Amino acid sequence: MRAIMLMFDTLSRNYLPNYGNLNIKAPNFKRLENYCIAFERFYGGSMPCMPARRELHTGKYNFLHRSWGPLEPFDLSVFELMNQKGIYTHLITDHSHYWEDGGATYHNRYSSWEGFRGQEGDRWVPRMQALQNENHNPLNKKGISVTQHFANRTKQLKEEEMSTVRTIDAGVAFLDHHKNKDDWFVQIECFDPHEPFYVPDKYRTAQGCTDKKDFLYWPAYQEIDSKEISEDIKDARNEYTALIAMCDFHLGRVLDFMDENDMWEDTMLIVNTDHGFLIGEHDWMGKNASPMYEEIVHLPFFIHLPEYEGARIRTDNIAQTIDIAPTLLDYFGLDIPENMEGHSILRLIKENAINHETILFGVHGGQACIYDGQYVYMRASANEDNEPLVNYTLIPTMTRGFMPADSLKEMKLVAGMKFSNGIPVLRIPMNNYYNSYKLVNLLFDLEQDPLQENPITDERLEKRMIEKLIAKLEEIEAPEEEYIRLGLR
Repeated sequence: MRAIMLMFDTLSRNYLPNYGNLNIKAPNFKRLENYCIAFERFYGGSMPCMPARRELHTGKYNFLHRSWGPLEPFDLSVFELMNQKGIYTHLITDHSHYWEDGGATYHNRYSSWEGFRGQEGDRWVPRMQALQNENHNPLNKKGISVTQHFANRTKQLKEEEMSTVRTIDAGVAFLDHHKNKDDWFVQIECFDPHEPFYVPDKYRTAQGCTDKKDFLYWPAYQEIDSKEISEDIKDARNEYTALIAMCDFHLGRVLDFMDENDMWEDTMLIVNTDHGFLIGEHDWMGKNASPMYEEIVHLPFFIHLPEYEGARIRTDNIAQTIDIAPTLLDYFGLDIPENMEGHSILRLIKENAINHETILFGVHGGQACIYDGQYVYMRASANEDNEPLVNYTLIPTMTRGFMPADSLKEMKLVAGMKFSNGIPVLRIPMNNYYNSYKLVNLLFDLEQDPLQENPITDERLEKRMIEKLIAKLEEIEAPEEEYIRLGLR
C-alpha cells in the first residue's frame, strides 16, 4: 500500500471552484473530483501552522495546552509509528518553520526528509544587501521578515527556482523512483499559497492583477475597515488567486503522473491544508488575532481511496485535522492508539459513521470555539488580561526563539496528563498577544447564516453551547487555567 499527502498552506476553501468559486482558474483542483471524495464539513483545530501540524502528527488537539511549538518528547508521532511498523515515510517541503526553534522536531520523525529554502521570512540569503522594497502600501507587513523575503527573491527570479515548484519537482521525482515499490508514504508539502503573494507574472496577468506600484501583496494581520480600502482588498485577493493558480498548475503535474502510471489503483491521495485566511472578510486581515471565522477554519479536503468509487462523491459528515493521523494508521492496517482524539476517516466514508458530535478549534489564548453541526460558539476570555494562560511543555521554545526568562522563572514541573501521555511536564505562565477578551463571545447558526454576518443573542442557546463546550473540554482533559480564563468556573 502507498499513500501521498499533497498539502498546501493557507488554502482557503472559498477560493476553489470545488466549493463554488467559478471565477478562479483552477482546473486541477476541480479535476480532483474525478477521483476523490470531497468533504463539505472539514475543519481545522489548532491554529495556525505548527499547531496544526502537531495535530497532524499526534491526532490530538494542541491549542488549549500549548502555543506554537515543536513536537514534544512525550508526543506520539504517527509518522514515527509508521516507520517502526515498516512503512517508509518521506517529507518534502518548503515550509521553513520546520527548521526553526518552534518546529525543529517535526521533520526528524520521518524516515527521511528534504527541504527547499526561501519562503516568506526564511533566514536564508544574507539580507545585508537585500533588494530594495519599493512597495510602500501601508497595509503590507513590515519588519525583518519583509527584508529577508526580498533577499530570498534574489535566488527565485524564475518560476522553476521558486521553492514551491522545487518541492513539486522533488515530489514527482520521488513518485517516479518509487512507483514500483510498496509500503511508503510521502508528504509533499507546499508553503504556497501562504502570504507573501509572490507570483510569476503569467499567473498574475491571467487573474487580473494590478500593474500599479504600491499594491497589497502581504497583508499585515489587523482589523480594518473593508469599505475604506476596498481597492486594496481587491488587489490582495487577486494576488492570492494568482498564487492559487500557480499551485493548481503544479498540482496538475502530480495528477498527471498518477494518471500516466495507473497509481489510482493502489495509492491513496490526500489533498489538504492547515487553515485559510481573511482578506477583508468580517473587516479583518490574517488568521490569528481575529475570531476563528469560517474563512479560516472551514477547510477544503479531498481523499482518494483505492478500490473505492469516490468520484463525484461529497460527504457532509464532520471531520477535522486530528482525524488524519488515525486515518493513515487505519489505511496501513496499524493499530490506532486509544488516546488519539481523532477518528479514522475511512470509517466515516465506508460505514457512514459519525466521527464527531462536536468539535473544538481555536488559537492558544484566543477564543475557544465549539461546533455541533449547526451552531458555532466562540467563547472569549472572561478576564481583561486574558489570564491565567500557560503552556504545558518540555521544550520551552516559541516560533523563532526561546520563551522569555520571566516566564521560565515561574515554571513548575507538574504531574502528567492526557495531553502529555502521562509524562510530567513543565507548566510555564505566558502572556499572549492573541487576547480574546476584546473579541467577546460570538454565536452563529451556520445553517441559516453560513457567512456569519448575524451573531445570535439567545441566552438559552448560549447556555446549551456552553454545556457542550464544557463537556468537550472535560473529554480532552483541558487544563484548569482554561476554564478560569474563559469564565467557566
